[in-house]
Amino acid sequence: MQIILASSSIYRKALLERLPIKFLTATPAINEAALPAEEPKALAARLAFEKAHCVANQHPGAWVIGSDQVAVLEGKILGKPGTSENAKQQLQMASGKSVEFLTGLCLLNGLDNSYQLDVITFKVFFRELSQSNISKYVELEQPFDCAGSFKWEKLGIALFRKMEGEDVTALEGLPLIRLIDMFSQAGLSIL
Repeated sequence: MQIILASSSIYRKALLERLPIKFLTATPAINEAALPAEEPKALAARLAFEKAHCVANQHPGAWVIGSDQVAVLEGKILGKPGTSENAKQQLQMASGKSVEFLTGLCLLNGLDNSYQLDVITFKVFFRELSQSNISKYVELEQPFDCAGSFKWEKLGIALFRKMEGEDVTALEGLPLIRLIDMFSQAGLSIL
């Protein structure tokens, strides 16, 4: 049985490596732009499914894991900042507020194209951040490839006053607790 992670994310790969399974990675070629009037939760679910489906088409018979994350601040989707200035702007907007992370997760069986699909929610509550705090953080961490402009598993934890959710790995982009449930429902044992 072949398992493929439909992602080029180093963060998702590192998370999946925590489990005692052999897997390959493949980069799905999909358009990740939101559809007109598409809600954040629907976007996360659709992208997770499309990533899994795209890779499954290239690897018939494989089990494919698709995942995508959408960060939402006051109803607005926060993308990956890409630059220092954008990261600082995102963190300034999040200062003293909460950001909700919606992580779409799809496990697709390439033998019969059946799949399980879910969206896991995790919320972070930011401290009041000064311009100095933000500048220093961005300089040290350079979170340019992370939605919300932080890496919680590193120094980003210093930006929060609390976190809320059932699976902290969802915050990194691959909810392992839910994935293990999906494997179990599919008759695949992790242990």
